[in-house]
Amino acid sequence: MDTSFRLLPPGQPLPGQQHLRLDAACHNLDAPMAVLDLHALSANAHDLLARARGKPVRISSKSIRSVEVLKALLALEGFAGVLALSLDEAIMLVHMGVTDDVVVGYPTVASNALGNLLRSAELLSTITLMIDHPDQLRAIQDVGTPVAPVRICLDLDTSLKFGPFHIGARRSPIHRASQARAAAEYITASPQFQLVGVMGYEAHIAGLTDANPAIRALKRIAMAELSARRPSMVAAVQAVLTERGVPELEFVNGGGTGSLEFTTSDESVTELAAGSGLYGPYLFDHYARFTPHPAAFFGLDAVRAPRARMITVHGGGWIASGPPGADRLPQPTYPPGLRYTSTEGAGEVQTPLTSHKGRLHIGQRVWFRHTKAGELAEHVNHFYILTQQSITARVSTYRGDGYAFL
Repeated sequence: MDTSFRLLPPGQPLPGQQHLRLDAACHNLDAPMAVLDLHALSANAHDLLARARGKPVRISSKSIRSVEVLKALLALEGFAGVLALSLDEAIMLVHMGVTDDVVVGYPTVASNALGNLLRSAELLSTITLMIDHPDQLRAIQDVGTPVAPVRICLDLDTSLKFGPFHIGARRSPIHRASQARAAAEYITASPQFQLVGVMGYEAHIAGLTDANPAIRALKRIAMAELSARRPSMVAAVQAVLTERGVPELEFVNGGGTGSLEFTTSDESVTELAAGSGLYGPYLFDHYARFTPHPAAFFGLDAVRAPRARMITVHGGGWIASGPPGADRLPQPTYPPGLRYTSTEGAGEVQTPLTSHKGRLHIGQRVWFRHTKAGELAEHVNHFYILTQQSITARVSTYRGDGYAFL
């Protein structure tokens, strides 16, 4: 069986009866297993690029967590570079030849990983670190002297603030142009650092669905506010670089799968970041501007039938991160009509499911969608690639390659 694959070209029709194709292709594979539908994955990739309207898309690797899937995506013109979840992951991606352009999406104080970076001219030329506070720079300096300047990206706060109210992710403290200027001055004061990029993740826009009218109204307010504020912060950073006679920013990154149309319209943004829309997890079912095709599934087998119209599958409790709630549970998708019990939910070792549709039986396979994208890969060693009604490849996840970054 192949251990790599290529995405399909754009415009390919999606085969119907996805549940029948899953069952037919995987009937001889033991559960639990995870499957990527190549047709849906390819369509989602082409859709993301179309929504980006010509701006390059940096792949958020936390939503992928598979070297071979990243390679397949990066082979498609329009995807460029990786937004990594940790420095250790970034180093691995460079060493494995996945990419020579990695931005670590989050600050790091991991001294061993920083030491590996600072001692390697190759890594220093290909990896960019994220900072939003002087103490993060001092943590880098405390590890040692780099053999070449450390590439730095400044993380901006894109959240919406009304007095004491904060709407958005708690990330960077840099919210105003004056703060962005001060940060740029601090970074460029040391020859050990080179400020090459700016990033702002719009969690309150990209990460909220459009199912609720109040949320839609809030997102409109947030987009109008950020459309004015982000360019001013970027301009403040660029002004410092010009004044100090150092190279201009190489990139200004923004986005998230849920806000690509908005972000690409901002002329201060040069590249987008996205990832979750490629697998099309359950959390992304209710956006107004796009609907990703469900591409990632995991299958569990029914091993008990406690009563009529109830089966119990082996496993199930692959809960997503985020605020606790029913929407963090994986969604039983095929056969349709399955529901959790209120007393057990998705269990560690077994999960009872009820249905008022059709006959349920021991040995039946149930297909689930994870609430989020890449977190599914933390539970399995491989993704099986589904093409039409056949498994055409088996690719390792990070877990299957022996990595556990977060």
